[in-house]
Amino acid sequence: LSAGVCCCCAALRPRYKRLVDNIFPEDPKDGLVKADMEKLTFYAVSAPEKLDRIGSYLAERLSRDVVRHRYGYVLIAMEALDQLLMACHSQSIKPFVESFLHMVAKLLESGEPKLQVLGTNSFVKFANIEEDTPSYHRRYDFFVSRFSAMCHSSDHDPEIQTEIRMAGIRGIQGVVRKTVNDELRATIWEPQHMDKIVPSLLFNMQKIEDIDSRIGPPSSPTGREKEENPSVLAENCFRELLGRATYGNMNNAVRPVFAHLDHHRLWDPNEFAVSCFKIIMYSIQAQYSHHVIQEILGHLDVRKRDSPRVRAGIIQVLLEAVAIAAKGSIGPTVLEVFNTLLKHLRISVDFELGDRRSSAGSATFSTSSKENDERIVQNAIIQTIGFFGSNLPDYQRSEIMMFIMSKVPVLGATSKSLDPSHLGDLGTRRIQIMLLRSLLMVTSGYKATTISNALPAPFLDPLLSPSLMEDSELRQLVLEILHNLIDRHDNRAKLRGIRIIPDVSDLKIKRDKISRQDVSFMKKHGQQLYRHIYLGCKEEDNVQKNFELLFTSLALTTIELANEEVVIDLIRLAIALQDIAIINEDNLPMFNRCGVMALVAAYLNFLSQMIAVPAFCQHVSKVIETRTVEASYFLPETIFKDKCNLPTSLEKDETDLFFLTNKIAESLGGSGYNVERLSVPYVPQVTDEDRLSRRKSIVDTVSIQVDILSGNSIEDKVDNTEEITFEALKKAIDNNGLEEQEKEKRRLVIEKFQKAPFEEIAAQCETKANLLHDRLTQILELTIRPPPSPSGTMTITAGHAHYHSVPVYEMKFPDLCVY
Repeated sequence: LSAGVCCCCAALRPRYKRLVDNIFPEDPKDGLVKADMEKLTFYAVSAPEKLDRIGSYLAERLSRDVVRHRYGYVLIAMEALDQLLMACHSQSIKPFVESFLHMVAKLLESGEPKLQVLGTNSFVKFANIEEDTPSYHRRYDFFVSRFSAMCHSSDHDPEIQTEIRMAGIRGIQGVVRKTVNDELRATIWEPQHMDKIVPSLLFNMQKIEDIDSRIGPPSSPTGREKEENPSVLAENCFRELLGRATYGNMNNAVRPVFAHLDHHRLWDPNEFAVSCFKIIMYSIQAQYSHHVIQEILGHLDVRKRDSPRVRAGIIQVLLEAVAIAAKGSIGPTVLEVFNTLLKHLRISVDFELGDRRSSAGSATFSTSSKENDERIVQNAIIQTIGFFGSNLPDYQRSEIMMFIMSKVPVLGATSKSLDPSHLGDLGTRRIQIMLLRSLLMVTSGYKATTISNALPAPFLDPLLSPSLMEDSELRQLVLEILHNLIDRHDNRAKLRGIRIIPDVSDLKIKRDKISRQDVSFMKKHGQQLYRHIYLGCKEEDNVQKNFELLFTSLALTTIELANEEVVIDLIRLAIALQDIAIINEDNLPMFNRCGVMALVAAYLNFLSQMIAVPAFCQHVSKVIETRTVEASYFLPETIFKDKCNLPTSLEKDETDLFFLTNKIAESLGGSGYNVERLSVPYVPQVTDEDRLSRRKSIVDTVSIQVDILSGNSIEDKVDNTEEITFEALKKAIDNNGLEEQEKEKRRLVIEKFQKAPFEEIAAQCETKANLLHDRLTQILELTIRPPPSPSGTMTITAGHAHYHSVPVYEMKFPDLCVY
């Protein structure tokens, strides 16, 4: 009877329960009953409205079996759930999924590793199923937390620990795949989830990274190693996560990386940090690179008070990031990168000098250690600036060159942002050197089509200013920057070192015909280049490298920018340099005088062979041969040796040892060169740069008073004559009334001589001479009686002149050129 009752009750049970019960065998070792499973699947597909009930019943049985530790039936229930998920894709599957996720959560909450792995595997299968419609209410907060916790498993059994960690990584990967493709369900990108997911992945990447870093560079893993290695799996998941990041959630994925590196102190050493950001930069979409760079810059600002090595580690990471980003899209962060780096450069110098002042009485080792650490930071900043700038396109690189140059502080002048006033001269010099070093790296490899593009006036003037500083290293950096910009055919390596080149043709110099734009540039700015080379040779602290760079500057100018007119100017400059050594008005040491003579010899030897005028080459060769025998210290091969016997004096009458202007003019004139200007000695322009750079001006006072007004043409000068009357002459000699006008005219005259080309000044002086002749002729036509005595004075009325015994007035004619 009882058996009949049980059978009757069983017959009255709902069909879906009977079908579910039938898939469980009496012995769980037999596994899922496949025939009954097929019936259950067919029933679920035919009546999808029953799916939620099937799921609830399966969840009920599974929960009971988990509590009773009947893990065989748990495995069967999960296998049935997986098959039902794969078979059913109707809209009514949503309630069934909720039951499924509830059962997976039960398995993950259990303390049994096998059940945790089982639940993870089922979730991964579910994550790979593409649902027809999204479920807006479904959340995966529990799974994110649980899978992240599994990634940090610390089980005493290494195999179980590895198995649980890999299950956690696969679970995170499943959550990512299930959520990131749905734009309306972007909760996975919220900070509370990213703060768990990203550190969990980095933790597993870091563990194996530490082992590999001790052993050496890791070899590429095989397929089996990829499956069993949590580090490789975590890295793949990390790359996949970043690859799916979009504009709005990129920052949320990157910021936890900084928190992890800070918490585990991975900036020093920073090998793992560099590895992480390389993965980030190569995994994200190229147009989002600037987001990562902005985050690194922001973190650098946050950690600006940390130890130098930590800051250097962050800057090194920035270097690796911009090295990758520079090849793609940088976005609006170019100037921000440089501005932030320059700011931290100033901060580093401030820290270094502050430590030096505060520890003046402390141990030398401590001070030296702090200074060396700050030098590491500074070198990292310079390297980053230079590398980033050298990888930018030309149009952006020229802007960065201008930007960096505007930050270089000049003693005696105010800087826009790098105010060095509180650092003193030492701090200013340090910043100058470091900025010029970074600018040198930015200009490396820069090839401008015209020299005016490489050296625009707003960039040329501030660049040449440091070349007048009383610091040989600053001047060397400026010359090297000039070489980078002028050398458009990579000839600089062939000219390295100052020497007498026997045959210039062996160097295989590359050059093009001088363009019209380059000719125009030399007419406008050639005098500036000559001036700075001239003044650079007069510095007392010049060493061999300074003379080598000055020689290279002259040679590159000849190759890239020299037409016939520029060649004459360069020869005038070389002769003026020779006069510096011979006359020695600046009281230069004997080494400097001989160095200048050697520089002139090396350059004229190079120039004569470049222009290939036989007579000129013969004169230069003869002088060099004479020097070789009688005064080898005038040649670079001798004077720049470690032990060189210097002469006690230089005799001005030893003409055989000098390059003579008249012979050079004679040799070039026979080859069609216009040599008239060779007779005019070269005199550099006078500017305010001498005052700003704290060097002695080439002239202490300017006593030349020449009235050349820039606003009037020559014709206006000639026609602007007026009748000489008593009133006009009275005004001319009235010093009190014209004092202010004289000061203004004097200023205009000085400015004219500073900036106007030599040819223009000579032409206007010639016009003034003609005007003077006409005026004097006009005066002599007046009736003038001879003076009664030498002490007599002259007054002039209209048409007559009378002499009286009153003080003599000086006659001045404001339109005349008076020397």
